[in-house]
Amino acid sequence: MHRRTHPALPAINAGLRLLTPRIDAGRVLRNAMERHDIRITDADDHEFFADMRVLLGEVAEVERLSPVGWYAFASDVQGRLANRARVRRLIAEHPDIAEEVISRPIVVVGLPRTATTLTHRILAAASRARGPRLWEWMHTSLALPERDERRIIRGVNNALNVVTAFAPAMRDIHPQRAEHPDECAFFLPHGEQHLARAPLPGYEAWLASHDFEPDYQYLKQGLQVLQHGRERARWVLKCPTHLGHLDLVLRMFPDAQIVWTHRDPVDVVGSICSLVETSRALHLRRLGEDDLHDIGRMAIATMSGLVERGRDARTRIPRSQIIDLRYPALTADPLGVIEHLFGSLDLEWTPADRERVRRATERRPGRPHEYTLYRYGINETDVQGAFGDYGRLADPPTFGSSV
Repeated sequence: MHRRTHPALPAINAGLRLLTPRIDAGRVLRNAMERHDIRITDADDHEFFADMRVLLGEVAEVERLSPVGWYAFASDVQGRLANRARVRRLIAEHPDIAEEVISRPIVVVGLPRTATTLTHRILAAASRARGPRLWEWMHTSLALPERDERRIIRGVNNALNVVTAFAPAMRDIHPQRAEHPDECAFFLPHGEQHLARAPLPGYEAWLASHDFEPDYQYLKQGLQVLQHGRERARWVLKCPTHLGHLDLVLRMFPDAQIVWTHRDPVDVVGSICSLVETSRALHLRRLGEDDLHDIGRMAIATMSGLVERGRDARTRIPRSQIIDLRYPALTADPLGVIEHLFGSLDLEWTPADRERVRRATERRPGRPHEYTLYRYGINETDVQGAFGDYGRLADPPTFGSSV
């Protein structure tokens, strides 16, 4: 695996420390409002900004947050505020956007590192299906002139290139491009994804009581904007945190079909920890043993919580709306499993899909993603204790209709 961060990152942070203004959540929000001409007009706006202030306020309290880390958080929040303002403005200007029907979306859920990305991208490329691309989640709009699309895509890819320059290991762990379908987390304002960048105990606790219904209403609005005036296609969505909000997913999209990928958590948690370590190494000045152990604690707590809430919610969901996709079966027979999945989802299976699966699952030489549980102060017993009998879902299936 590539080294986690570039050796010049400490020097870059030292230089930026002289230029970076004092960490101030209020200033970031005010700058976003002025730069993007954002107006607070109703209670929803007030609530959205108050919630973003919670996130930024927690970030500002992180003692070892680096200048690069603060800039990344601040830029992310400003981008989310600008995108929301764009979505709300478009709906106000084109009220018929709110009449768009999001029909039978496919929602891929599952813990990170369980082939959710592979599954999402294969399904999103099917005939008459599509997944929102990363640049569309970050710059949600009606159809744009090709020149504007290229400019936005170039800007997003430039930002991704900066991230991989500072954190080369991301090329091995989770490569991304603006043109590829990506997670709803880049559109949804809140979720466990923010915990990957810094220890935020107050925000972590705040998430447990946060009302996510407005967030999912906003997700539906985003899809309505992306669908309006374009050729209809069946949406394919993906986000690990949807696992903890399946009730809301079905409330917004009652006819959704959910594809839940399963893999033994013992084989997953260490990889998640390694991803979080790389992200936090980019955002913090240094990582010690205590930081690594906090990553292990956070990964077990948040991931087992998502699974627990998902298992509870599925008891209220019709069995026909959940398809279980087992990682061992997928890796043993990717073509057979994906073809069966297409049939279960009423998607047309074509030679192009077969070739796409073959290419996507072809083993290529490269740098392995190396990790161990012990580095993060945890072991197999800790993981098994937190997840209970969930690990058995990676073996012969016990839930719903399965492939």
